[in-house]
Amino acid sequence: MLVTLLFLTFAVCLILGVPVGIALGLASAVYLIGAEIDLSVVAQYAYAGMDSFVLLCIPGFVLAGNLMNGGGITDQIVRFGNSLVGHIRGGLGLANVTGSMIFAGISGTAVAETASIGSVMIPAMRRAGYDAPFAAAVTAAASTVGPIIPPSVPMIIVGTLSGLSVGKMFLAGAIPGLLLGLAMMVTVYIVSVRRAYPRGEWAGFREIIRSSRGAFWALLMTAVILYGIVGGLFTPTEASVVAAIYALVVGLFVYKGFRIRQIPAILLESAIGSGALILLVGFANVFGWILTSEQIPQAIAAAMLSLTTNKYVIILLINILLLIVGTFMETIAALIILFPPLLAVAVAVGVDPIHFAIIAVLNLMIGLTTPPVGVCLFVAANIAKVSLGSVSKAIVPFLVCNIIVLFIVSYVPWVSLWLPSLYFK
Repeated sequence: MLVTLLFLTFAVCLILGVPVGIALGLASAVYLIGAEIDLSVVAQYAYAGMDSFVLLCIPGFVLAGNLMNGGGITDQIVRFGNSLVGHIRGGLGLANVTGSMIFAGISGTAVAETASIGSVMIPAMRRAGYDAPFAAAVTAAASTVGPIIPPSVPMIIVGTLSGLSVGKMFLAGAIPGLLLGLAMMVTVYIVSVRRAYPRGEWAGFREIIRSSRGAFWALLMTAVILYGIVGGLFTPTEASVVAAIYALVVGLFVYKGFRIRQIPAILLESAIGSGALILLVGFANVFGWILTSEQIPQAIAAAMLSLTTNKYVIILLINILLLIVGTFMETIAALIILFPPLLAVAVAVGVDPIHFAIIAVLNLMIGLTTPPVGVCLFVAANIAKVSLGSVSKAIVPFLVCNIIVLFIVSYVPWVSLWLPSLYFK
């Protein structure tokens, strides 16, 4: 009865538009009151969930992304992407995806990528003659690459939950992220040819070289972070500090996109965004403790294994579950609640833990662009000033494309495991 009340309260809060973190906290409080458990448990378990050294890297990476974006990096990335593919049919759409793949190495979060790239590319695509819903759909879909290509905030959360190597997960996400980006570019091209969307003029090699100088510093940041973590030079938390300092220097002295007096505003914005994420982690930990005490994760695992012990069927069932969950639950909350029990099921049937981590993150990223609650859809629709319904229709080809990539990654393990096995022999 109390478990039903827990989920009912959570669902009602989501329907009313309450932020996911607050919804988790309220649902947990309602359960604890009904069970006559002291509400001090909320503070204890919320603090325990937030008290992690690895989680300290979230503010660092958020700050680094805001500094690089404020420093004018988004315009440089878009210019570079347009110089490479702008002359092809649907060139601005292709540049949108290319820009997101490059920007993925800075933000680590899909929502930040949607807002940053979308604020530049959606108006530009509309001026060039693209349908507004299509421009919003491309932006939202391409943003899902962000948390797959390193650095990745969801992978850091997974490392905190499971003890898996963050460096290995970063390497494991590289090829699936590139595959996802290339698949979306093919989708953009096919749709653009069918709808006769415009193509730009060939910019020439001189423009490619000129624009690559602007994007170079963004690519270098990704290389520094990845090599530093994988090479053992610093931990993910230390890497986030290095990234923030790097972004500050590049934004001030290379791109010169902001002045010193603007830094306090960027710090405040980063603190608010990081605080919201950390609070979400804390309340999700309380929610997860309640589920564990009620043995819900164990019940899910037992139910799956009672149906079958075939590895490929289990992967299919987990994919279906995570795709459904991802449509209405925020990524980090879903990972905290579901990843540990599902990891146990996957390992029990012989799935590599690193491989499973990439499957789980990719599933939940697709959920960010899946109606009716896909967060990135809301952001993109708001920027494009179109209805959520029209963007939801336009996103369908990209959802099909992303799910195809998901199943390739799920059933061909070397796509994820080749780079980690190559480096960590």
